[in-house]
Amino acid sequence: INILQATYVAMRQALAGLSVKADIALIDGRPVPNFPIPHQGVVKGDSLSLSIAAASIIAKVERDHLMCDYAKKWPAYEFARHKGYGTKIHLAALNEHGPCPIHRRSFAPVTEAAAKFSKVK
Repeated sequence: INILQATYVAMRQALAGLSVKADIALIDGRPVPNFPIPHQGVVKGDSLSLSIAAASIIAKVERDHLMCDYAKKWPAYEFARHKGYGTKIHLAALNEHGPCPIHRRSFAPVTEAAAKFSKVK
């Protein structure tokens, strides 16, 4: 699946994992097809809605913590330094070590590194 479809799956999983039942959802961006509850897509929502902005900050902090955990599991990639963004350091590690299990295979540099390393083995 592509990144947009993966985002939709993650949104549905996040909704299903809530400890309380939500009646409505505000979504940063366009509406989500087949979303299980009423929702409103708000393009540029993080600059228009305090709720969306707060959720965006929480999500980024949580992702940064997750990337620091991944840095312990795969230290060669230095995830704690770049948090998974396509920096020079990250791309250099990817080219030196090939992709690890958390790399998104549909991202062109990962696809290229995976092809390079599959030829080596």
